[in-house]
Amino acid sequence: MKSALEAIGALATGFATTFKHLFRKPITEEYPEYRRPLPERSRAVIVLTRDPDGGERCVACYLCSAACPVSCISMQSAEREDGRRYARWFRINFARCIYCGLCEEACPTSAIQLTPYFETCERDILKLVYEKEDLLVEHSGKDKEYNFYKYAGVVTEVGDKGAHEREEKPVKIKSNLP
Repeated sequence: MKSALEAIGALATGFATTFKHLFRKPITEEYPEYRRPLPERSRAVIVLTRDPDGGERCVACYLCSAACPVSCISMQSAEREDGRRYARWFRINFARCIYCGLCEEACPTSAIQLTPYFETCERDILKLVYEKEDLLVEHSGKDKEYNFYKYAGVVTEVGDKGAHEREEKPVKIKSNLP
């Protein structure tokens, strides 16, 4: 008898909740016309940024592809005549990307940055594979003044060994030997 009363009470509570919401004004967001404001630190599509000088920041160190849990980033490195490394080709498969941001954290040059743009729905899955030309933007992104080669200690057009910012002069190894 007691369980039957509990069942009827539970049914009455459920019907009361349904009845209460039956006469409320529906809350519908018309998506393409109204876009909900995203949180400030939301992350979605990845872009490749440039140095303040206009050069590519990516040095093809493979840290982003190593940090990616779903292996959606691939690239091939090359070196220019001036000693500067770059990615000969860079590819991201956004059909596999989970937008975790680990690639952005692993990047030592701040080349990879996540943007809040999330509308990447496509019927053809191959359109979600982005090449370097699709990802490269004409600005420095979040780190406006950072230039990797000014701090790297690599001989390039920026400077020789020991001439970079906050870098000490090279040590002569033979002078330290006993």
